[in-house]
Amino acid sequence: MLVREAMSTVVLTIGPAHTLRQAAALMSARRVGAAVVYDPDAGGIGILTERDVLNSLGRGQDPDVERAHDHTTTDVVFAAPSWTLEEAAGAMTHGGFRHLIVLERDEPVGIVSVRDIIRCWTPVRRQRETPTVTA
Repeated sequence: MLVREAMSTVVLTIGPAHTLRQAAALMSARRVGAAVVYDPDAGGIGILTERDVLNSLGRGQDPDVERAHDHTTTDVVFAAPSWTLEEAAGAMTHGGFRHLIVLERDEPVGIVSVRDIIRCWTPVRRQRETPTVTA
């Protein structure tokens, strides 16, 4: 199976000046765990993840003051839609991250997460009936 078949095409793009609270609210509303941060002045595309927001809060930083730019990963590994899921999983494992921005012609077209890959690799299970308990 290929990345294009597993990726989410819901790509939240934010700017570097968004506060972490704004970024978290947008991520929550879209039900995504990462946002693409587009910053043409700092070299282009980065990623802000739920873990970045959590780490900032854990350090006691104010989410209304902290800016996405200061918490964005800019040393990003990008995937191509034509990668296999094995290639994507290998890149994630090697790099120690859970999301890959998928680029096509240098434009973000999707994000693939560990959850997306697991969903593809796990057979759909029929919901089991709840056992009846008798006393």
